[in-house]
Amino acid sequence: MADILDKAQKFADCAHKGQKRKASKEDYINHPIRVAEILKKAGSSEELICAGYLHDVVEDTSYELDDIEKKFGLKVRRLVAAHTEDKTKTWRERKAHTITTVRMADKEVKSLIVADKLDNLSSIENDQRNFGNEVWDFFKAGYDLQQWYYQSIDEHMLDGLPEQKTPEFFMDYRRLVQRVFSS
Repeated sequence: MADILDKAQKFADCAHKGQKRKASKEDYINHPIRVAEILKKAGSSEELICAGYLHDVVEDTSYELDDIEKKFGLKVRRLVAAHTEDKTKTWRERKAHTITTVRMADKEVKSLIVADKLDNLSSIENDQRNFGNEVWDFFKAGYDLQQWYYQSIDEHMLDGLPEQKTPEFFMDYRRLVQRVFSS
C-alpha cells in the first residue's frame, strides 16, 4: 500500500511544484497531502487515498486524466475525474456541477469531495483569523456565494448514504460549515 501512496504523493508534489495557496501562500502540495490524510484516517481504500493526493492535478496542472490512468489505474482516474472541474465553465456552473455530483455520487466520490472541502474550509477559517473578512477577497466569488457553495455541499453530502456508512469527517465538515458561516 505504501508504495502506490508514496508514488501518488510524489507525483502530486512534482505536478504542483511552485504553486501556492490563495491567501496563506503556503505550498499548494500541503492541501492534497491533508486531503489524503483525512481519507487515510477514515480507513479509505488505497485508490481513494491516491485520488486525495491527485484530486487537483488535472484541474490545476498540465497533466491529463490519461496520465493519471497510466500511472494509477482506471479507478483512481474515475475518482479524480468525478471531482475535476471544467475550467471553461463559469465559477457558478462549476460549483453547481460539484453540488450535483456530491448529491448523486457513490460514497467514495462523496468522500473525496467532502475531504477536499473540509480542508479548503479549514484553511479559510484559519486565514479568517489572520485576515478577518478580507479573506473572502482572495476568491473569485465572495462570502455569499462561498456560503451557498459550502452549505449546499453540506446539505447534499449525505444523500443516498446510510447513516452507519457516514465517515466521521462528514460531521466535522458540517460543524465547520456552521462555524464559518454562522454570522
